[in-house]
Amino acid sequence: VIGVTYFEPMNYLDADGKLTGFETEFAEAVCEKMGVTPKFQKIDWDSKEVELNSKTIDCIWNGMTATDELKNQINFSNAYMNNSQVAVIRKADAAKYKDLASMSGAKVVAEAGSAGEIAVKADAGLSKSYLPVKDQGTSLMEVKSKTADIAIIDAVTAAGSIGEGTDYDDLMIVDVISSADSEVYAVGIRKSDTELTAKINAAIKELYDDGTLAKLAEKYNLSGRVVAQ
Repeated sequence: VIGVTYFEPMNYLDADGKLTGFETEFAEAVCEKMGVTPKFQKIDWDSKEVELNSKTIDCIWNGMTATDELKNQINFSNAYMNNSQVAVIRKADAAKYKDLASMSGAKVVAEAGSAGEIAVKADAGLSKSYLPVKDQGTSLMEVKSKTADIAIIDAVTAAGSIGEGTDYDDLMIVDVISSADSEVYAVGIRKSDTELTAKINAAIKELYDDGTLAKLAEKYNLSGRVVAQ
């Protein structure tokens, strides 16, 4: 049972209402290697550790950053993708929000419990007027609807959600968030499930070695972010 939230390009519903995305297809491929059938379950991201440890799900596979704080609570698979945090604004505000200094005091949103929230709280200007929201998709809608000025989200999410032909073609990315630590995505697993962790790691390596992981990344506009196994 795989805990997910819905956002492009990781896990989302297509025009026919079918769950798809990079993480969805990646998880399905790993489960096929392991000889098990995946069941995807939508969760509240802010309660992901509770869901995992109460055994309502078996892993979290949703563009999750392997932070030091989370490593104390759960196991992580080997990293498979690089990530970073970016600011998303309305194109109409391009002249207004050019850097972190100009963003100080603006209405800022980020997903509760995310790496984006950590980045906001680390900056005195961004955190002046900050509101946590339930997921990254909501943060983009807040900016689009002008109830917020800036969303701090994963660069991977931004790459798959913003631009020509998307619902957010009026938004743009401003790459102003810096971090001393690199961000990587990994699968979250219960501390007690060491055997499952080992099996997932083995399957991820197989999919890296046979080129499947690179092909999936290319399909979802994430080329160049795959981490070598």
